[in-house]
Amino acid sequence: MASTPARTTEDAKSGAYRWYVLGLLTLTSAFSVADRLVFGILVEDIKAEFQLSDLQMGLLGGLAFSLVYVVAGFPAARLADRSARKNIVAVAIGFWSLMTAACGLATGFWTLFMARTGVGVGEGCSGPSSQSLVADYFTRGELAKAMGFLTIGATMGTAGGLIIGGQLAEIFDWRWAFVLMGLPGLLLGGVIYLTVREPVRGRYAPAGTDMAQLPLGRTIISLLGNRVFMGLALGWAVQIMIGYGLAFWMAAVMLRQFPISTGDVGLYLGFTFFLGGLPGPIIGGYLTHWLTLRDERWRAWLPGLVSLGCVVPLALSLTSSGFGAFLGWFGLAYAIYVASQAGILSGIQAAVEPASRGFAVAIALFFNNLIGQTLGLGLIGGISDALGPTQGDSSLAVAVFGVCLVSGVLSLAIFVWTAAQMGPTGYLERMRGG
Repeated sequence: MASTPARTTEDAKSGAYRWYVLGLLTLTSAFSVADRLVFGILVEDIKAEFQLSDLQMGLLGGLAFSLVYVVAGFPAARLADRSARKNIVAVAIGFWSLMTAACGLATGFWTLFMARTGVGVGEGCSGPSSQSLVADYFTRGELAKAMGFLTIGATMGTAGGLIIGGQLAEIFDWRWAFVLMGLPGLLLGGVIYLTVREPVRGRYAPAGTDMAQLPLGRTIISLLGNRVFMGLALGWAVQIMIGYGLAFWMAAVMLRQFPISTGDVGLYLGFTFFLGGLPGPIIGGYLTHWLTLRDERWRAWLPGLVSLGCVVPLALSLTSSGFGAFLGWFGLAYAIYVASQAGILSGIQAAVEPASRGFAVAIALFFNNLIGQTLGLGLIGGISDALGPTQGDSSLAVAVFGVCLVSGVLSLAIFVWTAAQMGPTGYLERMRGG
């Protein structure tokens, strides 16, 4: 038993091995997002079969998922701060994969709602453990770049869910799309369980860092009192209304604006997500790394600027009458948007003690899903329904843009406030109230 930590430490120091682990965790993120957002390409088919409104579809996409995601995330994150995180990730991906497949068995709104809550349970358990693992495989100086690569998983998942889900729906139907999208995650869970080793917790923390886990009440008080962490978490929650709005609703926007099939929408929109989303996180990670060497406040400034900056090409996309222009402007908007993620994720991990990282991510994801996914998707659906009598098929596009614009403005304000709490140097000390 005594030799296990030594082997673990050596594995963590291995350059090739840590990138292998990051690759698996990135793939886990991709499966998570694909299983969550494949729903977006199937919206019109499900809506037609069950005779649902845009608001009900928004609730299935947001509330049904987030309702238990945020509840499951807290005990899983607490466990992640004291036990083997790779086991939590492996079990979580297996469970949510089965529940994704179960969505294909739905007979109406409520059975689909319950299956979506099951997906939320599984995915709520994986995020805190994954991000905490990355923070113990990469130094603080490398963390922004590592988180940038981890963010690619969301892009891969969004594109894969649209492309593969759209093709499966066209070849079979929307039910088989859920089943066939869900089952491969079981294999990935097995690979993670068998091949990933747990790194030493907090191995890159500053000397003298207390590694003991605080009691739950003190942990919550400490995190809620951490102004930089809370600023990043709330800014992310408001900002990600843009990301969820684009990933969930854009396929339906295209189907209503252009004479095109579900399979073609999945193919073209999925590749656009990929082409825009692949360079964005990498560039954002390296740019954040370069900028924070000069001033740590760029971890907040950069996300704020790109959150609002992406709204301009989005407006050009949604008002384009040509199919090519629609996709081109949208790809640029998405590339700008995802450049923000490295700063947010690395800032959250750097802002808290190693023994609280998993729980910190759970709190951030609580706000993320409550505001960004549940409120954001529901608002878009409700506004679309309200505008339908006057705007017709354009009502959804107007609703998407309106919510994204408000999100961009509010998140910029929050991130600017957060940067003011940091200071250009002494980042860790100031974040912890020093």
